[in-house]
Amino acid sequence: MPPSNSTAVRATGKDTVVVETDLPGQVQRTLTDYLQTRSAEAADLDPAFAAAVAELARFVLGGGKRIRPTFAWWGWRAAGGPAEGPAAQAMLRAASALELLQACALVHDDLIDESDTRRGNPTVHRKFEQIHRESGFAGTGIQFGRAAAVLLGDLALSWADDLLHSAGIPPAALARALRPWRAMRTEVLAGQYLDVLGQFRGDETPQAALRICQLKAASYTVQRPLELGAEAAGASPDALEALRRFGSDIGVAFQLRDDLLGVFGDPRVTGKPAGDDLREGKRTVLIAEAVAAAREQADQPALDLLRDVLGDPELDADRVEQARQVLTRLGAVAAVEKRITELTGSAMLALHAAGLAEPATSRLAELAIAVTDRSH
Repeated sequence: MPPSNSTAVRATGKDTVVVETDLPGQVQRTLTDYLQTRSAEAADLDPAFAAAVAELARFVLGGGKRIRPTFAWWGWRAAGGPAEGPAAQAMLRAASALELLQACALVHDDLIDESDTRRGNPTVHRKFEQIHRESGFAGTGIQFGRAAAVLLGDLALSWADDLLHSAGIPPAALARALRPWRAMRTEVLAGQYLDVLGQFRGDETPQAALRICQLKAASYTVQRPLELGAEAAGASPDALEALRRFGSDIGVAFQLRDDLLGVFGDPRVTGKPAGDDLREGKRTVLIAEAVAAAREQADQPALDLLRDVLGDPELDADRVEQARQVLTRLGAVAAVEKRITELTGSAMLALHAAGLAEPATSRLAELAIAVTDRSH
């Protein structure tokens, strides 16, 4: 979880000063204000559309650690961006756009995976299935839920672009920031497609799993948000390269930790059922390491169990526990933990060798530990 000493905003006369104490809270306020404006526009179009937008707003504002805006902010500060004043306010709005992009990805990801819950609440497509049932609409609730989720995810993506472009960043800085923004949008979709393809193709190699991890998570969660902030601040080529190396390694380590939590995490903390990644058939690095180890050890029962539980929507708690024991016994958990440690170490070396502006280096080091060594 991001450390508490991030960024907040307080009004002082006509100007607004950014103080680095509560960035997640300020992102929340920025998103709340923005979504109120867009919701009013939706209400002018049609009350039914406004009701759908209200569900999207609840989803966006209903949780999340605001990790991506936090990395974007500290990329900005690492490249010498100011902590207060109009330029900082514009960067805060630009960073907040990442949460709308994240909303699009989550809504669509939940639909693809047929997930029932997100952050302890029904996923968007399940929520609209419920609306369909309660309203007595014609047709099937599944079709209605899927259609609503696709459209609202697309709307979140459109509004993410709108917020970035209207944030108030000067044209030259915006042009630089758009380079990682465009790359990020393409990379996350490439990673998502390869993830889906891997599940249907049954690709169990660590190399394939790691490539998905790099595209779907590392680029999108850490590396590109860092670059977005740094580019907006006018970072030097050397600073950008250091942030890329740091961001790539920490991004992969973040996703590897997420993969462990997807199998071993506490549902009361993660907001998702235990073993949900197994039910969804995700070919993560954790699973790939286990399959490779089972083959190397000629452990056919372990291999059979892993293939049996992957993609089983009816997987119960006992089978999840059996899978956990096999993953641990095969050494897959230890292998993933080792990768996380090595990646975090290499990221820290890149960060501390870069000579970036303080307090950004210290804050990024704290963030690196926070997102890779977490219990939720």
